[in-house]
Amino acid sequence: MPPSSHLTKMTNVRCSPTLGLAALITALVLASLAASQEPQQAGVVGNATIWAEPGDIRARNLYWGPGGEEHQPQPPAEFLEEDMHGTNAKFDVRDSAGTKWRVKMGSEARPEVVADRLLWAIGYSVNENYFAPLLHVNNMPSQLRRGQSLAGHGGDVPNVRLQRRPEHEKKVGNWNWQHNPFVGTREFNGLRVMMALIRNWDLNDENNAILEDKKNPGQLIYEVTDVGTAFGTSGRRYHEKNSKGNVDAYARGRLIQKIKSDSIDMHFPTMPPLSFVFDVPFYVTQLHARWVGKRIPRADAKWIGGLLSQLSPDQIRDAFRAAGYSPEVIEVYATTLAARIQELNGL
Repeated sequence: MPPSSHLTKMTNVRCSPTLGLAALITALVLASLAASQEPQQAGVVGNATIWAEPGDIRARNLYWGPGGEEHQPQPPAEFLEEDMHGTNAKFDVRDSAGTKWRVKMGSEARPEVVADRLLWAIGYSVNENYFAPLLHVNNMPSQLRRGQSLAGHGGDVPNVRLQRRPEHEKKVGNWNWQHNPFVGTREFNGLRVMMALIRNWDLNDENNAILEDKKNPGQLIYEVTDVGTAFGTSGRRYHEKNSKGNVDAYARGRLIQKIKSDSIDMHFPTMPPLSFVFDVPFYVTQLHARWVGKRIPRADAKWIGGLLSQLSPDQIRDAFRAAGYSPEVIEVYATTLAARIQELNGL
């Protein structure tokens, strides 16, 4: 046998165990890479969820919302205590079925009911809420620390939103718009679009809750839990009550400010008047939130538009009807909203 052939044979024999080990290691590495590149479930990062497949959107009842007819409050209600968190007048009650509700008075009651129903319809987590044109509250205090002018007379409180968290959810923290596990995902970008669409301009982190799902311990739900500053202007104006639930302002405004090759800028959120610079915390919060409506991938905006387009005109009207708006106001809101959904679909 020629020396070179002998050397080749000996080399092959001696190296075969090494080559076998190398092949095994390579196979394991490739398998690990393949596993790490498996598609992530939509709206899920690790043990956290921000969006879930809504199923048949056309079948969702936007009049009753996520709680359905069966979970609606059972009057009369019993006053428990005033809630002093946030800036809106609120108090807690217990209805005749023993269910505890948080009652919100004032200009956010109607728009929040609509906004939650639209978010829920397309897969985002929300609280259960209902609008009551008149709620009778037993043992209502003669004087509230906040919102006394909104409290009515004799325990009859007009135009309120009643809200509760689903029983299997427990709040464990707040999340930040810029720093959270979902930044960059289609579902998070879709939520940014929704904030612009409904014009929920108060993007304070205190309005974003991390909830633990007690049915699945360790599983977290990321939710925007306060969307009351909706359906008015695209940012706070001089008079706050005119900045939300203002149908004329909503109809006059624009949704999209600029369309680029691969992204869009929303006309949202706009900065408050310069006089608000003296309210430093609020002004800084609004300044930092401006990015929420900027550089949103066109594909992600169109995706959310595709989900919304599955809602029928009657479903959209039902969401506003659930909030006690008049038929004339409902038509303006529904027509404007449908046109803006079409804008998203046309991207």
